[in-house]
Amino acid sequence: MGLVRLSILIMGMFFLTCRVALAQKRDSVPVGSIVTAQGDTLPHLYIREVLVSPRKFKSRHDVQQYWRLARKVKKVYPFAQEAARLLEEYDAFYRATDDQKKRRQYLKQVEKELFDKYGPQLKKLSLSEGRILIKLIDRETHHTSYELIKNLKGGLTAFFWQGVAKVFGNNLKDEYDPATEDRMIEQIIFYIEMGVI
Repeated sequence: MGLVRLSILIMGMFFLTCRVALAQKRDSVPVGSIVTAQGDTLPHLYIREVLVSPRKFKSRHDVQQYWRLARKVKKVYPFAQEAARLLEEYDAFYRATDDQKKRRQYLKQVEKELFDKYGPQLKKLSLSEGRILIKLIDRETHHTSYELIKNLKGGLTAFFWQGVAKVFGNNLKDEYDPATEDRMIEQIIFYIEMGVI
């Protein structure tokens, strides 16, 4: 009687092992390979990116604040990206000539085009959206708004606009700090670029 039980147990284990092996084979992900410059073949697996949100909210108010910030960042982020693109485009032409008169004429023309195109939208921004835009311009261009104005229009003009910004509680010299102060904005931008928000 003991031998029969042992035989049934062994056969059951065998069938169970085969079934698990088949299930693993069916659910497995195909692995590709890459051949290196030295001729070595390395296994390669494409893994779909997974979004992990370590953000834990302590209260309903924190959730509301986060989504309010997300709406503001989503609204002004395209302006910062466009500013970086246009700065690169205009900077090449601006630096190509040494003639100060041509530079001033070019800046006036560009300034008029930008005010005509973006002025009405930028005038509708709230003070907090403007503050976020100042930081995002620094993120995208790697220069503060103050530095950009000073380099293009001169120190006096930059000083004037800094004074205007200070009156409204903003600072054109604000720098973007993704590691500490602006970490939440950086996370929101990541989600915007991933298409989640």
